[in-house]
Amino acid sequence: MKCAGQIETRAVEESSINLDPIQAAGRLTPEAMKAVIAWGDGYSVCDNCHKPFRLDYVTKPPIADFHEEAAAWLGMDKVQLVPGARRAFQEVTGALVGKGEPVIMTGMGHYTAYLSVEVVNGVVREIRPTADHHITADAAAESIENAVREFGYSPKLVFVDAVDFMYGNMHEVEKIAKVAHQYDIPVLYNGVYTVGVLPVDGKKLGVDFVVGSGHKSMAAPAPSGILATTDEYADTVLRTTKIQGDLTGRKFGIKQVGILGCSLMGDPAVGLIASFPRVKERVNHFDEELKNHKIVTDALLSIEGTKVASEYPRKHTLTRMDTAESFDVVAQTHKKRGFFLSSALNKRGITGIMPGVTKQWKFNTYGLTSAQAEYLADAFIEIAEENSMVVG
Repeated sequence: MKCAGQIETRAVEESSINLDPIQAAGRLTPEAMKAVIAWGDGYSVCDNCHKPFRLDYVTKPPIADFHEEAAAWLGMDKVQLVPGARRAFQEVTGALVGKGEPVIMTGMGHYTAYLSVEVVNGVVREIRPTADHHITADAAAESIENAVREFGYSPKLVFVDAVDFMYGNMHEVEKIAKVAHQYDIPVLYNGVYTVGVLPVDGKKLGVDFVVGSGHKSMAAPAPSGILATTDEYADTVLRTTKIQGDLTGRKFGIKQVGILGCSLMGDPAVGLIASFPRVKERVNHFDEELKNHKIVTDALLSIEGTKVASEYPRKHTLTRMDTAESFDVVAQTHKKRGFFLSSALNKRGITGIMPGVTKQWKFNTYGLTSAQAEYLADAFIEIAEENSMVVG
């Protein structure tokens, strides 16, 4: 079925159980779906944009209120809407990092965090992960000390992934923040897998910036995200324009420099706000998400040779599985090779696991009901039994 011309109608969420790690917590709420239809025009949120002509002053729709509510919800002082977490990274590095200046990065950070340093000509110095894929405060301290010796001054910023995208492991954010502040280094909390999924309080964590992804974890259209900051850094990172035309004398009021004035309009902005009430509520029930996730991981672990490559017991619903000694053994002789697993899942209405991969693969059960989790667990066991694998 086509929705226009050669554009297929997407029905993945309606027709399948979707385990895609980056899509699970970004599924739109019914309220956001309605907002997409009603506010789809590019400049729709500008209907009631009056002086001082800035997005966070718009009251219809309630964008101004959202900024205040989101800041309080995250335990921070100021919030700014941005077109995705990567733009929040870029805004912070653009304000704090200069050419040749060091930034501390976790060894498992997303590539966009690295690029946000590169775009300002900064340099990255990584924290070495532990053998079990964790970032510790001790390792962060070692990395900072090494950078101080190398550059003669403290790094300009420390990026901390609350939950990394490789393993879905949780890291020592609060302890790392304490270490960084001993060197007077601000800390950016990368919450793309936590903000909108589980409770986050930036001030309790002791961080200076909290970054969230609307389309990854806040049930919002893409591209959308939020940057939250403390008052200490708000004037620097959320700074307003001072530039003036040399011939015309033109000035631009209080437009914000880091986002070139206004950054998020139409569907992404209103969809994010429309989902916010549900998102605020759902973070209080993450324990239920973990229970459903355990149903699936327990089933997988009952298949001989299958391991959880992430930390265990699981603390997040994004998990990396190691099936090199189970599903991958079958793949060596199966006529479909490594594609047999995704094919068997697809026949059962399950999608989102990378096709052709059977050694290590990631999945995310966030948002599934207990019935769906049970169905998924049964499906993995059925596939194992159909391929003469031992299930205990």
